[in-house]
Amino acid sequence: MTIADRINRFNHELNLQGSLPDGIRVMNPFRDNPEILEASKGFYQRYYDDNLPRRLILGINPGRLGAGATGIPFTDSKRLSEICNIRLQSVATHEPSSVFVYDLISRYGGVEKFYHDFLISSLCPLGFIRKSPKGNWVNCNYYDREDLFSAVRPFILQTLRKQTGFGTDTSICYVLGKKNARYLEKINDQAGLFERLVVFDHPRFIEQYKSRQREEYISGYLKLLQHPSLGD
Repeated sequence: MTIADRINRFNHELNLQGSLPDGIRVMNPFRDNPEILEASKGFYQRYYDDNLPRRLILGINPGRLGAGATGIPFTDSKRLSEICNIRLQSVATHEPSSVFVYDLISRYGGVEKFYHDFLISSLCPLGFIRKSPKGNWVNCNYYDREDLFSAVRPFILQTLRKQTGFGTDTSICYVLGKKNARYLEKINDQAGLFERLVVFDHPRFIEQYKSRQREEYISGYLKLLQHPSLGD
């Protein structure tokens, strides 16, 4: 089996069982939209149809406009279509984090080179939405509520172990988001999945609050992705 085969089977089997706290729902695009499973299969077959080791980059959990819609982490439908040439008929999304990540990928050398070296995923591979006081459904991170984290922690650990079995270089893991990293540190101390964690500010935080310094952030990402020993 290739890495693509393992990832596609993983996505096909993703299922969060058990109860969640009141007012929170899980997003599973692979079960909610048949087109997503086929599109994501095409993506991974294009870029991961081999058994070369990749370094893992872990986000928080899929959001409504990124992987929660397309099934591919930090990839909205616009980037999926215009850069990866995989089109979705049923989904149209634009997500700021995806803009940052694909600008980074371009600076790294393009999608072929980047995905040859890295696999982007999420600490929790399924996302969540919560009901706001206004009654609409909005993004929710796994760590926004301790009762949510407690409910999904076994799922996170189980799926992380599977993801490290894709053919991942576990000597290092890049983590997006400082709070995300604190939770991964707890899990990694228990499970010993990665030898070392390198932490970046999250693309969403950069786009929303540090947009004037985004070029500095991209340069900082590139430096540590290309020379991980500088993160020691």
